[in-house]
Parts: sequence; C-alpha cells; structure tokens
Amino acid sequence: MSNAAYQGQCLCGGIQYEADKLSGKMGHCHCTMCRKFHGAAFATFGSVARTDFRWLTGENLLQTFVADNGTKRKFCSQCGSSLVFESGEDNDLVEFSLATLDVAPVLSPDAHIYTGTKVDWLSIDDGLPKYLNGRR
Repeated sequence: MSNAAYQGQCLCGGIQYEADKLSGKMGHCHCTMCRKFHGAAFATFGSVARTDFRWLTGENLLQTFVADNGTKRKFCSQCGSSLVFESGEDNDLVEFSLATLDVAPVLSPDAHIYTGTKVDWLSIDDGLPKYLNGRR
C-alpha cells in the first residue's frame, strides 16, 4: 500500500500514478490545444514536482503527442484518457489532469488561463482570476 497523498488512473485503469504532494497552482486551461485534447470546454490541471510523481502501472501504455510548439500531451493508448501535460519550459513540474485522481484534492483550481481562446458559449463567473494567456 502506498503512502502517497494522491493516486489516479486512466479510464480503463491500465495506467496508474501517484503524487506525494501537489504544488499550489491548479488551473482551468481554455487554450485550443487543451480543449481539443480533452474534448471539453476547458481542461483542469494540477501540478506536482517531477520528483513527487510516479507511474505505478501501465507506463508502457502511455502515448505522447508532441505539438508544433514542443509541448507534450500523454494519454492512454487503450482508453484515450488524457493524463499529463509537459510544457518543456519547466522540466521540474508535471501537470496532470485533475479529473483522473481517484479522490478529489482538498485544494481547488485557482485561475482560468488562456481565456483569450475560450469557447464563446461558456460564461466564466466563478470569481477566479482570468488570464488571457498563461499566468504572466
């Protein structure tokens, strides 16, 4: 039995991971790539130090899509669940899809990012800060 604070998995359960502790930044990303990758109006990510993140099972099932801008999106080759985003800018962090956690974290998302490309039919009125691009 693991002592990690957070555990998660893909839809089919073939890939499982754990994270010891989350960093303070969690956000709803409205960029076009995240919307298309998740098939949703936005994607919600948490971040964890790379040293605090481990694949438990199914790492061989991971597939990686590398976008033109060099970002990497990792997903399960069996069920298609989107799991991890890597920007290439900060190799010390792993951003992962919060909805793949088995138990919701105590922390909540703290911002909406890339709202300049959000879908027109979504109103953002939850009181969180909104950034047209990343958190700059």
